[in-house]
Amino acid sequence: MMKLYYFPGNASFTPHVLLSETGADYELVLVDRNVDAHKSAEYLELNPSGRIPALIDDDLVLFETAAICLHIADKYPESRLAPVVGTTERSEFHKWLFYMATTLQPEVLLYYYGDRHAVTEDGTAAVKAAAEVRLGDMMAIMDKAVAEGPYLLGQDYTLLDPYLLMLCRWCRNFAQPPTGYANLGPYLERLSKRSSIANTFAIEGIEAPYV
Repeated sequence: MMKLYYFPGNASFTPHVLLSETGADYELVLVDRNVDAHKSAEYLELNPSGRIPALIDDDLVLFETAAICLHIADKYPESRLAPVVGTTERSEFHKWLFYMATTLQPEVLLYYYGDRHAVTEDGTAAVKAAAEVRLGDMMAIMDKAVAEGPYLLGQDYTLLDPYLLMLCRWCRNFAQPPTGYANLGPYLERLSKRSSIANTFAIEGIEAPYV
């Protein structure tokens, strides 16, 4: 049985959705950020960065959301959460996964944790404001990418879709939230109704509005 170390609404959300999607046998282990459990010695043994999530699968211990998502998708190929390795579709899939994991997601972290990159309150505010502007540009890219729909890769639902929903959810309080974009808005509404995603919202105690 796999163990997913999670906290509601954190970067563990997408792996949680995928485990639900596959029907895998898994256990959720709460890492309570409210008491800094993610900085405990026990958790740091699993994820030395002190970030959530972590996944245990037998003797394998993984951290980093994208790596965990790929592991789940490849472990359950019948769920078709990622295109077949070696195809052009897989390369396209990798393009968007790495864009979200290495460009979009770090910018969200800049927005929420600007104090880690500035030494004054004014500096923190400037970092946050600049991140929101850059994220607006990134959301415009994603809005264009989902225009054909119904999913990011067209007709095929993949792990990219709950990943993008998670990132968009974190930007829901922006002056221009992702739901305000012509294509992203309907796309996110459709995804929010998918059973694996709706069930994850319910299990994690996340209440509407979801995005």
